[in-house]
Amino acid sequence: MDMKTADSKTADLTLYMAKFITDAKPSDLSSDVIALGKKSILDGLGLALSGNATHSGQLVRRHLSDLSLGAGAATVIGTNLKIAPRFAAFANGVAIHADDYDDTQLAVAADRVYGLLTHPTAPALPAALAMGQFANASGKATMLAYHLGVEVECKIAEAIHPRHYQTGFHATGTCGTFAAAAASAKLLGLGVEATARALSIAGSQSAGLRENFGTMTKPFHAGRASESGVTAAQFASYGWTATDHILEAPRGFFNAAGGGYDADYIFGKLGAPWTIANPGVSIKPHPSGSLTHPGMTEMLRLIKAHDIQAKDVLRVRIGTNHNMPNALIHHRPMNELQAKFSMEFCMAILLLDRRAGLGEFTDEVVMRPDVRAMIEKIDFVVDDDAEAAGYHKMTTLIDIELSDGRKVSGRSDFGKGSPADPMSYDEVAGKFMENAEYAKFPLQQARQVVAMVRDLENLPSIADLMTALTASTS
Repeated sequence: MDMKTADSKTADLTLYMAKFITDAKPSDLSSDVIALGKKSILDGLGLALSGNATHSGQLVRRHLSDLSLGAGAATVIGTNLKIAPRFAAFANGVAIHADDYDDTQLAVAADRVYGLLTHPTAPALPAALAMGQFANASGKATMLAYHLGVEVECKIAEAIHPRHYQTGFHATGTCGTFAAAAASAKLLGLGVEATARALSIAGSQSAGLRENFGTMTKPFHAGRASESGVTAAQFASYGWTATDHILEAPRGFFNAAGGGYDADYIFGKLGAPWTIANPGVSIKPHPSGSLTHPGMTEMLRLIKAHDIQAKDVLRVRIGTNHNMPNALIHHRPMNELQAKFSMEFCMAILLLDRRAGLGEFTDEVVMRPDVRAMIEKIDFVVDDDAEAAGYHKMTTLIDIELSDGRKVSGRSDFGKGSPADPMSYDEVAGKFMENAEYAKFPLQQARQVVAMVRDLENLPSIADLMTALTASTS
């Protein structure tokens, strides 16, 4: 892409980003970026299937029913509902993030917490799919819009001062709103000025507070981000007015929500490299907060390597940097949503059941007597060595004391599914099929989706994919 690097001290940052969006063309996506995007898209579609089958999905559909909406262009994945794009984006955004099983952005700088920036697909993909259906776009055009959304979201999250996340904002809900606006504006064919207004309208809707982690309101953030971005782009297309400096203005997003930003993470960096390729996006092997995954990956390895039996465990020490317990806040979880943000539960269930999938993250499992007892044996602490490793890693140190006198230790900086240990397309397809089966979605249709996404750039209409993701009943 022919993008000139701007002077970070004088440039119009929002307009610079808007120009990147409007100038982008499918040939700007390299083969490796396309391949990585297909994995995250397939992963997101599977999570939309399983997420729309959860209790929160039922409540979302109750809300949609209460709105008395007529038929629309966009599909609520895994159902037979077709409604207005903004509401389909909301429903699918909530669903993708419902189990906290969706992909995560990885940080570049040591002061920007690795794995704690955004969940890029949850806000970007639902908007791209909904507006792709609305605009009767091809698979190639929809895929480009998705990549633009992810890129905008990730670069904004990287640029804003770390205070944004550390003091309570949920970046998926805040930065994700810009993702949905970018994807939607691209599919609507908006020009630079209108795209800048879409980003501005999105900025005034960006929201989400981390105090709601461990509740249904966390995925609500992702859904509202996606819906708000769609709404922003549509209003911009009508001629709705807004500032064209929403990111960089003294009273704009970066200063109001973060106390500042580093423009060098954006100028000359949009698509150069694409964040999905470098430093990468991590696809989750377990339906829990991404910060649990290095430890879970290492714990599973230790259990298998040393044949650790739950009955023999006396004590477990888990050491990390201080940012990890700042997010993994539920030390004695009482339900499945809290368990997703509990290092203690994640370690306990692996020691007991040697697996941690959707079937393990249930209220019933969380309250099992053996799980409660094992949790009491686990100490989750801040460790000096993990702290010294830097926040751009999720360094997790494990020390296990066993009744036979053995002491087993391990360390991991990255988990399975990260760029350091990536999943193949076939492995992501396996996760997709498990989510489809969990949702009781027809497996023949699920296999069709896997094949369609593998060849997404050649799909004549994104409507074909969405038809394959439609169930016979809601």
